[in-house]
Amino acid sequence: MSPRVQTFSGAQELAEAAAHHFVDAIPQRAAFHVALSGGRIAKTFYDAIVQIVRSESQHVDHIHFFFADERCVPPTDPESNFITARQSLFDPLHIRSGQIHRIHGEIDDGYAAQEAEAELCRIAPLDPNGTPILDLVILGMGEDGHTASLFPGESESLIKDTAVYRAVTAVKPPPRRITIGYAPLRVARQLVVLASGKGKEPVLREVLKQVSQGAPKVPLARVLHAHENAVVFGDIAF
Repeated sequence: MSPRVQTFSGAQELAEAAAHHFVDAIPQRAAFHVALSGGRIAKTFYDAIVQIVRSESQHVDHIHFFFADERCVPPTDPESNFITARQSLFDPLHIRSGQIHRIHGEIDDGYAAQEAEAELCRIAPLDPNGTPILDLVILGMGEDGHTASLFPGESESLIKDTAVYRAVTAVKPPPRRITIGYAPLRVARQLVVLASGKGKEPVLREVLKQVSQGAPKVPLARVLHAHENAVVFGDIAF
């Protein structure tokens, strides 16, 4: 199943369209479970969400915010995905602390992964295999085709691992990270990929080619190939 692809003239237009998509996906009052990612586009995306939520007087007190990955740094570190979300999304919208479920990257990474898994499984519904079902996962894309902190070159056993979260060593700094696994991405109700940056055009083309040919090799292609409800927002011309 190939993802829907929407292309835009630049990062701002991409972020605004993705933000509208995000807000439109929020149900009226039912609990809504979201996982966020970092990346260069994150702040622009969050700013756009805040503007739309305020202009539409949208209720957000039934959204639970999780993270697709986190760097093993304190929550105040500029490298933290959480600090960007807190400053640009949570604080402006006055999101209550009980709705925010950050990954504790500042503690032992193995324990932090177990803690994050337990928290997500406690709050989100589970499928018959015990995998938590997120309503929406926001993902980015790296120049090597990585997404969340799932990087190329992992063994087949790790790719098939059913862990909800696991500690990884990244090929880019900071090296120690905690990432969501492939299993919860497969069962998420919807995936949104923000692919921003002219330098990423070759890898996005390759990802979509691998998906269409049914031969996924890089992490993002593996994720998209296994999902029936994914949309890619890109500012890359095709």
